Amino acid sequence: MKRYPLTTLAVLLLGIGSMGLSAQESIPDTQSRVDAGRAAVQHFGGSLQGELKQALESGGPLHAIEVCSQRAGEISRDVSTDRRLEIGRTSLRIRNPENAPDAWERLVLESFEARLAAGESPQTMEFYEIYQRGEVREFRYMRAIPVGEACLTCHGQEIRYDVEHALLRMYPDDQARGYEEGQIRGAFTVVQPM
Repeated sequence: MKRYPLTTLAVLLLGIGSMGLSAQESIPDTQSRVDAGRAAVQHFGGSLQGELKQALESGGPLHAIEVCSQRAGEISRDVSTDRRLEIGRTSLRIRNPENAPDAWERLVLESFEARLAAGESPQTMEFYEIYQRGEVREFRYMRAIPVGEACLTCHGQEIRYDVEHALLRMYPDDQARGYEEGQIRGAFTVVQPM
């Protein structure tokens, strides 16, 4: 695991960008970007959750697995295009290898776990900062995805045999099981170019 200097971790955990922007130019722009990130997450999460709920009701968990694997990426691309940003999901325990966290996302996910252990609710847990990646400056936002009761059907500790078989067929290296309600399943992640 890569080690980060303590100052880098402190900046990350405090949500303070290292760009040296003046308060006048950073506060209004930052708030509008946070609002845009929250709205994108609400749209993406709400759309996906609605389709999963409908799939569970009409065809059960096996149908929901198919919908999730097919529609999550499509919804993500649609929201990204409509809102001119990149949105996705990631986790420390991934199901789909395409959702693996980058180094920044991993640090944020680890900080979410520490915040959960300290008693913070994952329902409102978020983090954002201005991030410099090489020559590219971007605004990055993440919001925790709490494990709800419905999530346990495919992500819980006890998964039906047919569901487990379908998951392993689609995701042979699945790590996204064994959760309990109230834990953090992962996070929505948003990148806005600057």
